[in-house]
Amino acid sequence: MSTNAIADTQHTAAPAVRTRLRLTRRGRVVFTTLAALPVLFCVGIAMLNGGQASAGDRAADVHFDTVTVQPGETLWQLAEQTAPDSDPRDFVQDVVDLNALDGSGLQAGQEIAIPAQYDR
Repeated sequence: MSTNAIADTQHTAAPAVRTRLRLTRRGRVVFTTLAALPVLFCVGIAMLNGGQASAGDRAADVHFDTVTVQPGETLWQLAEQTAPDSDPRDFVQDVVDLNALDGSGLQAGQEIAIPAQYDR
């Protein structure tokens, strides 16, 4: 017998048998945990961002007056004229916040919204 004949009998002797994948209890726990992690991560992110407001189809009932700034007029002077009984610092801060101003500087002719709490 030659070496070629021996090699041929070794390859055809036993066909390979495929078995089913079997997971132990620990393997199932690990697999389930790994599959659940992305879902839990997404739920956690959604909970952290859950407080965001969404735009509705109703208009908000926002009321404020507007004042046109005169040449040389400051927010401090506007506070003394518009809300003499209030603290001018609070008025200036509320006006800056409402109008999204980058400081307390104003331009002549600029329209400034006055918060409703300071209505005359």
